[in-house]
Amino acid sequence: MLNQMEEYYKKIIEGIGEDVNRNGLKDTPKRAALAMAELTKGYHQDIDEIFHGALFEADSNGMIVVKDIELYSLCEHHLLPFIGKCHIAYLPNGKVIGLSKVARFVDVFARRLQIQENLTKQIGDTIMKYTDASGVAVVIEAMHLCMMARGVEKQNSTTQTSYMLGDFLKSANTRQEFMHLIK
Repeated sequence: MLNQMEEYYKKIIEGIGEDVNRNGLKDTPKRAALAMAELTKGYHQDIDEIFHGALFEADSNGMIVVKDIELYSLCEHHLLPFIGKCHIAYLPNGKVIGLSKVARFVDVFARRLQIQENLTKQIGDTIMKYTDASGVAVVIEAMHLCMMARGVEKQNSTTQTSYMLGDFLKSANTRQEFMHLIK
């Protein structure tokens, strides 16, 4: 797969009018193929394996918030990066998930060709599935290179998406508490 991607990158470089044999570009197709493989490694990761039973009994019924989880993804429309942070909360039902798993779930879905709206939903649905929480909330704030470096070229624009399930969807107070905690 990497060899095939390397050949495609050579064609792209030649297609823009560059010489792939130029000193600075000799290894670029290989490096670009490796970078793309890293940026899309989520396609080869299994959520069940990552979760690996990391659910623990807990008497806690208070909101658990993991915020400022860095994320890097590629816009599925232009293959350009979007970079931001994800905030996740859930209301446990007698069990809590290992905190590192929350961040790993974000990475798995972010490392696929994506739109931010779907990424937000995929993370929320996954947290709900594995925790069986009474509610899950996800907010993502990101800057999209497809808006910054091309097209409208708006350097300071950010996109925010949210996805609420269970008690976060039903209760304005619960939602408000979450939004207050992530500010």
